[in-house]
Amino acid sequence: MTNPYTIEEHNHRVAAWSAATGARASSLCRFNVQRGVAILEASGFNTAFATPNHLPEPKQLDATHKAWRDTVIRVAKKNGLTFTHGIAAKLINCYLKMRFVCAGHHDHERVKALHPPIDALLLSELAKQDVGGFKKEWRKFRDLRWSKFESADYQGVIDLIRKALPPDEPLWKIEEHWEGHQSPK
Repeated sequence: MTNPYTIEEHNHRVAAWSAATGARASSLCRFNVQRGVAILEASGFNTAFATPNHLPEPKQLDATHKAWRDTVIRVAKKNGLTFTHGIAAKLINCYLKMRFVCAGHHDHERVKALHPPIDALLLSELAKQDVGGFKKEWRKFRDLRWSKFESADYQGVIDLIRKALPPDEPLWKIEEHWEGHQSPK
């Protein structure tokens, strides 16, 4: 007897597909969607990881996120792939964005603290618009290249996003500046 197809399974599949597609965008680390999904699932991002209450408290998010990245990097290595913290973060953040932010939990305290996906398009636009008055810093991170980020580089971007946004603003709001959706202005 098979398990019924639930909304949790459906949401997980879409989130995992989206995450694998986004994270493999770097020419430094190519992998297929199935491999990306397998890495996520082996790292604990699965159908059971379904509610905002499964997320850490906002004050614990950065430490938990680093542990998640370390796990994803380790699992990727077992699968013959070399992930940096930037690639691991992109995989995780795209998954969490689809799983929670875009699934109607955007106002939940734990979801509001989630890190947004970081890529060249976002960093370039943040620099171009001088968001928060941090043009120089955004350019520095853009030039480092998100897919080459080590832990301190990645955390530096997240800390800068927090400084650039108004207090108590959800971190997903920085994606207002992301041009990846490619809709005309």
